[in-house]
Amino acid sequence: MDIRETLSVAIDALRSNKLRAMLTSLGVIIGSASIVLVVTVALTSKKFVISQIESIGSNLVWAEMVQRQDRPQPLNYELTVDDMNAVKASVPGVVEVAGARELPMAVVAGGVERPVNLIGVTEGYQAIRRLVILRGRYFDSADMEMRSKVCLITKELSDRIFGLENPVGRSIRMGELTFTVIGVFRERVETFGLSDIQENSVIIPFSLMKYYTGVDVLRSLDAQAAGPEVVPLVERQVGQLLKSRHPSGAEYKVQTLAAILGAARNISLALTIVLIVIAFIALLISGIGIMNIMLVTVTERTREIGIRKAIGAAHREILYQFLIEAFLISGGGAVLGILIGLAIPVGIQPLLPGNLRVPVSGLSVIIAFAVSCSTGLFFGYLPANQAASLQPVESLRYE
Repeated sequence: MDIRETLSVAIDALRSNKLRAMLTSLGVIIGSASIVLVVTVALTSKKFVISQIESIGSNLVWAEMVQRQDRPQPLNYELTVDDMNAVKASVPGVVEVAGARELPMAVVAGGVERPVNLIGVTEGYQAIRRLVILRGRYFDSADMEMRSKVCLITKELSDRIFGLENPVGRSIRMGELTFTVIGVFRERVETFGLSDIQENSVIIPFSLMKYYTGVDVLRSLDAQAAGPEVVPLVERQVGQLLKSRHPSGAEYKVQTLAAILGAARNISLALTIVLIVIAFIALLISGIGIMNIMLVTVTERTREIGIRKAIGAAHREILYQFLIEAFLISGGGAVLGILIGLAIPVGIQPLLPGNLRVPVSGLSVIIAFAVSCSTGLFFGYLPANQAASLQPVESLRYE
């Protein structure tokens, strides 16, 4: 008997028990669909989280002075605009710099006083922090040089103070100064607590804050590297430059997003492994189900096996027949499961935000098919070998 006839016999046997074959392959369908979906979800979540972090600026380096609680720190320990300019001029690979300083204030508008976070920013802050202007405009060079009494407010603060009215051109008072609102802004993405920007934030030119407070001090210094590959070099050189420009007792913390990116990748990988293990457990259970059903099938078809052996079927032909049946059950279930696993991401794509794409891994499809088929063959071998080992005389006597 050639392989085509063996295949035909196996297919006929499955056709005679369609419902049993479908129910047996149900576990394989669920397991293979789970593998595809798990990898797809893992890739999507990883891509989303990493894109969110990188949107803050994967090439961002920022420095802050380490605050000491045990003793007061001299003013010459503080970061200054001169430090910022030195970083721009002296550190290779830096394409943009910016500085910021915060003051807690209260804004008065419409006779109502609200606490706000007042931030004085230098030129380059919008480019580095990737602020989106929703209404109006950002500061221009004249605003910075002339210490113009203008400000930008967050959308949340705008809604609280002005409601549905357009705030551009309106006045608000903070402390002794009255500012004209020239724009409404927001951050491009959530910054996981790493940004100066809060819900009730107002940004003004740093030159005005310096004039208002009389102190040329920055709380944070931001530097944008030319690319992610030079971030470690920029981080190291910024730290060295700041130490060289200040007394030996001053300490500065220079940070990047590399650690957060690495942590996000590691967490995503760990979750992917855990979920894939769960999917493999589902396939393992389905494999045990295949073995159980195949053992029952061998028992039911003992007489048929005896007849085939009596007319000349060899040991390997009986073995191949039942292995092919197990392969068709697991392989067919794998194909259906993979199609379901691919259809679900395609179906939910229109419901996702426009900038989020669901990547489907071709490797996950191959792995799901290979593992599912291997599971069927592995657990189908014992029943197949048992069927091939039956003695014709004993099989023919079986009732």
